[in-house]
Amino acid sequence: MRLRYSLLQSKMGEGIYIMLTVKPTGAALGAEIVGVDLSQPLDESTFEQIVNVWHEHEVIYFRHQKLTPEQHVRFSQRFGALELHVRKDCCRPGFHELFVVSNIVQDGKPIGSQDAGLFWHSDLCYLDIPSRGSLFYALEVPHDARGQALGDTRFASATAAFNALSDDVKQKIANRNAIQSYKKGYYRERNAGPRKPLSAAQEALTPDVAHPIVRTHPFTGKKCLFVNDGYTARIEDMEPAMAEPLLAELITHSTKPEFIYQHRWQVGDFLLWDNCSVQHQAVADYQLPLRRHMERTTLTGSKPF
Repeated sequence: MRLRYSLLQSKMGEGIYIMLTVKPTGAALGAEIVGVDLSQPLDESTFEQIVNVWHEHEVIYFRHQKLTPEQHVRFSQRFGALELHVRKDCCRPGFHELFVVSNIVQDGKPIGSQDAGLFWHSDLCYLDIPSRGSLFYALEVPHDARGQALGDTRFASATAAFNALSDDVKQKIANRNAIQSYKKGYYRERNAGPRKPLSAAQEALTPDVAHPIVRTHPFTGKKCLFVNDGYTARIEDMEPAMAEPLLAELITHSTKPEFIYQHRWQVGDFLLWDNCSVQHQAVADYQLPLRRHMERTTLTGSKPF
């Protein structure tokens, strides 16, 4: 299926009409937008249409982009305020807004987070105010000996997952909260080995928080199943004998194949995902000397309800 939107774009101070093509992935979520150069200023009409497509498809991406760090940050700021990540050691030097996800080591030191996203999660779900969304830019993509891209990212639609729940399960989780724990995700066993312990200051910034299991999207009003394997620790105010199997059921359900789009990265991809209606997981099928280098900005969100 292909949808077409006629949009007005400003470039070099001149108004010109372009056809913006939106190509859904055919999965439960995801669409490619063709015909936009994000290094150039976008007029408000074009930007609003991009936001509308994002809300509809939950994950959108643009191929063949060539962005400087300043341009990445500037476009991201069109959506609102940006988060400054708690792990400053993994941010791009000079750009606290840019969180680096990479396996590259320079001068004996990783340039970013080497093992981010190995478990299904929603970015910053463990904060009192989780992020609205993330904007990910691919600078280096690993390939195998046959030229096949490695290091895909899987995305699962939390709206599709909620809609597919039985009425009985929906009743069980109505008006209930789940505890989101940064420490649960941070200290999980990982391929790269144990992480450096969090400092007292970092722990103080990330106490456990309670959020609705069924979250309402702040812009679309859609209901989302807001639990994930990476950070959701338990169901609040429910006996463990009942809560543990229920949470395990919800987590397994939330990433069924029919809810997933798997993105195969190309250098120059710029991809946005919605952290209320989407959770994601990195596919760790590569290692050095194969290099992967991505940079992410993260949008400040709103209190879940």
